[in-house]
Amino acid sequence: MATQQYKAWSVVIMSTLAFTVCFMIWMMFAVIGIPIKDSLGLNETQFGILVATPVLTGSLARLPLGMWTDKWGGRLVFFILMLSTVIPIWLITYATEYWQFLILGLFVGIAGGSFTVGIAYCARWFPKDQQGTAMGIFGAGNTGSAVTKLVAPMIVVSYGWTMVPRVYAVLMLITAIIFWFFTFTDPSHKVAKSVTVSEQLAALKDPRVWRYSQYYSIVFGGYVALSLWMTKYYISEYGFDLKTAAVLAAAFSIPGGLLRAVGGYFSDKFGAHTITWWVLWVALVCLFFLSYPQTTFTIKTIDGDATFHFGLNSTLFTIFMFTLGIAFAIGKASVFKYISDDYPQNIGVVSGVVGLAGGLGGFLMPIMFGMLVDLTGIRSSAFMLMFGIVWVSLMWMYFTEVRPVYADLHIQQERLRQQTQPQ
Repeated sequence: MATQQYKAWSVVIMSTLAFTVCFMIWMMFAVIGIPIKDSLGLNETQFGILVATPVLTGSLARLPLGMWTDKWGGRLVFFILMLSTVIPIWLITYATEYWQFLILGLFVGIAGGSFTVGIAYCARWFPKDQQGTAMGIFGAGNTGSAVTKLVAPMIVVSYGWTMVPRVYAVLMLITAIIFWFFTFTDPSHKVAKSVTVSEQLAALKDPRVWRYSQYYSIVFGGYVALSLWMTKYYISEYGFDLKTAAVLAAAFSIPGGLLRAVGGYFSDKFGAHTITWWVLWVALVCLFFLSYPQTTFTIKTIDGDATFHFGLNSTLFTIFMFTLGIAFAIGKASVFKYISDDYPQNIGVVSGVVGLAGGLGGFLMPIMFGMLVDLTGIRSSAFMLMFGIVWVSLMWMYFTEVRPVYADLHIQQERLRQQTQPQ
């Protein structure tokens, strides 16, 4: 009979594999959306809506999926979720109109809800001091975005974009079957069936949940948005072909997924607050440089006109994106460490709320990226938007977490000083 430790690690490994495949499918339009855009003659805003549509349902589904996971168990919910997407994925092959892609994208997007299911499913198999690591390992399934950028372009070039949904539909079906046979259920992980929906949703009244949602909207939502946008960005900004652009975009996606486990370990060791604070500062610095548009200006001198050009070349741009991917990976794990620390009995619901906020960020930002490009003509305006969101997150964290700590420390020092003063 399998030991509890064997079951726990089997659940984590299989859930990570399943989440990787789900994330591959969730990010599929980041690659096949480019030839679809060309064939349908879409503008930047329409392209943004196309690639973001699956993210919408994957986000909205996270809260109910989290509640169902708490009540019915992660294994059953995860298995049914994967099976429900197989047919919609296959049908993308036969879509010819813009609205058809949007409708099918909504159904395929359910795959993105797998994160909330898996994070709660995996966390409950481990003690509190190991939950950050376990959730980080599971979250490494975000590398599915990078896998899609590496695999899907080769399929597109060799067989056409219509082959990608067919391959992914078969892959999802096989993964669901393997997942079912190598995972386990522990009845003690479910909340009591007498717990009502209103009782589960009581956590929504806690302001900490909304603060964590804000953090996650940038570290995860920003990751999703840029994973969808970067292949197109490299093509438009630097003139690369599809395969080269996808490989360079993977330089952001790979660390953004793989290093999430490292973020979980650091969060267990140093605390969620400390890690998240520094993650946001690193992201802010990276986004400051990424925001600067390609600029050429002329200065009139005594010797004539002197022209200067400023802007990131593709190498520097990729280095900053790689660094940003590392920061986001660690931040995604640290935010969920907050949740496992503060809501050990309600992980599914709270992670559903926070995951929904992150997913909505991933849905809205690509659309806003497209709108900003259409309105301003500046491609780096996408990073300007993200810079502002990170700044808001930092200020929120400062006033609600950092400043109160220093205020309490000052009060304690003042009391100690008064007690040690000679009478």
